Amino acid sequence: MSSNKDIAVRVLDAVGGKENVNSVVHCATRLRFKLKDENKADTARLNQDDDVIQVVQSGGQYQVVIGSHVSDVYRELNGVANFDGEADSKGDKGNLLNQLVDIISSIFTPFLGAMAGAGVLKGFLTLAVTLNWLAADSGVYTVLYAIADGLFTYLPVMLAFTAAKKFRTNEFLAVSLAMALVHPNITALAGQTLSFFGLPVIIGASAYTSSVIPIILAVFLQSYVERFFKKVIPSFLQIICVPLAVFLIMAPLTFIVVGPLGTILGNLLGSAYDSIYHFSPLIAGAVMGGLWQVFVMFGMHWGFVPIMMLNLSQTGVDTMVPMLLPAVLSQGGAALAVFFMTKNVKLKGLALSSTITSIFGITEPTVYGVTLPLKKPFIAACISGALGGAFIGFSQVENYTFGLVSLLSLPSFIPQDTKDLSGLIAASIGTAIAFGAAFVLTFFLRFEDQPATDASVAPAKEPAAPTESSSKERVILSSPLEGKVVPLAEVKDQVFSSGALGKGIAIEPTIGALYAPADGTITTLFPTGHAVGLTTTDGAEILMHIGMDTVELDGKGFEVFVKQDDQVKRGDLLVKFDLDTIKAAGLSTITPIVVTNTPQYLDVMDMNQTDVLQGEDFLAIVK
Repeated sequence: MSSNKDIAVRVLDAVGGKENVNSVVHCATRLRFKLKDENKADTARLNQDDDVIQVVQSGGQYQVVIGSHVSDVYRELNGVANFDGEADSKGDKGNLLNQLVDIISSIFTPFLGAMAGAGVLKGFLTLAVTLNWLAADSGVYTVLYAIADGLFTYLPVMLAFTAAKKFRTNEFLAVSLAMALVHPNITALAGQTLSFFGLPVIIGASAYTSSVIPIILAVFLQSYVERFFKKVIPSFLQIICVPLAVFLIMAPLTFIVVGPLGTILGNLLGSAYDSIYHFSPLIAGAVMGGLWQVFVMFGMHWGFVPIMMLNLSQTGVDTMVPMLLPAVLSQGGAALAVFFMTKNVKLKGLALSSTITSIFGITEPTVYGVTLPLKKPFIAACISGALGGAFIGFSQVENYTFGLVSLLSLPSFIPQDTKDLSGLIAASIGTAIAFGAAFVLTFFLRFEDQPATDASVAPAKEPAAPTESSSKERVILSSPLEGKVVPLAEVKDQVFSSGALGKGIAIEPTIGALYAPADGTITTLFPTGHAVGLTTTDGAEILMHIGMDTVELDGKGFEVFVKQDDQVKRGDLLVKFDLDTIKAAGLSTITPIVVTNTPQYLDVMDMNQTDVLQGEDFLAIVK
């Protein structure tokens, strides 16, 4: 594995450099970029990077899945490019849903780790008291509970800071507003109504501790108020007058309008969720347990985070988190089955490690590295998650503190007052059902194993003999296609035209057949058949990409005649493709052929042809 700095440098270069980045934040496993132009990002290069698990484009974000050490990579990234996570409003905002998802994720992700740690600690303190390991009035319990509960009590303060960064307003003014909302004098007046110059100030029954929506709305309005006063107040007076003006406007506005409005919105969301849940807890559990990982893949899970927190702040309990636990652990069960079934040494190691990470609530390595690429294990995990979620929903398990959904969440299902263990037991059974069912179902459904990459597993193959076209000075490649020669610089894809992937040429084919340009080994083969990588016996790495954006066809119109790691001879048929199908989809048939390890050679030169026949010499690689 490369150093975190090396990973950061490669990722930054692949997404188009600093100038293509509006903002970047990270969550538990992903770097979440807001790019000015996603077309400038080299997704293929990132997906081929050994230190990148997967690339996900969803919710208006370009997400690079790194793994559990993403915070270290982010820190190095920030050091290289001096990012601060601030958004540039000039970028493409996308539709309303994408904007909402982006806002929620940007506000919550910076302190997600702190929330998860505090939630787990709070749950274990409850377990310790229940099992008589600690006394509730002991000094140890008091000190640790203060840190475990403090974050949630004063949650508006955390939200104010991250929301201010998102809305590009002064963080300390926003935090001051949040502190006013949770001030002891205000909290003591919970359920009462004050008078502010004759205007009613309604303080909710639980005041604003642990609230979510009011402070986010307040900071959003603050961003406009602050910008207004910065325009009208002379610069030499702004250091004092702008904060004062913001306080005088926002304090009464927050308490009189925003706070009650946010409370009403929160109550409506909470009531809507309760209505759906109580209609059928069993169905709710099956849906959430079965589809949660799908929601995560598309970034839609962030829409549920405020509901979880609203449930906790309004009623002290949440029923959503317990239903999600089977969805997380079922992925681990499927991955464990893959570990026992696969013959691929690399996949076996990844399956085992990702099983462990899923136990601790980190499923991205499991989903993107193991279950989803193999398809059937992912389906098995979703079905099993639905079974476990249905059981937990039917048992009406409740959660009493917020935290990362993992096996460590179980103690948080114990109520602090009654110390009843029934919720923990039911959640444990439901999770065991999901894990075990995913393990067994993966064995039942099977999957197409990836080719073995270890020399001890893969059968030895006779190396291909050197071709007559190779010499000590140069390697001559024959054309894999028949058609019109197009300079690489004219290809309407910056990744190829810029030479980022290497030197070469492109061909607009007249016949839909791709042949081997030299003797060698198939080292890259996309399941869709639209791209083939060949390493020649001389060590040249050749990438042949049939058409532009043809991955969207999902293999339609393509017939593949080789497999990964096959050894081929010059002129062997690799892929047949239907030109009419590609053109009917509105896609270009121009096919770049590039030498991806160009820096290892003195030069890569074409033969100055305008048209070329299949099998005709067309590229010279100078050693």
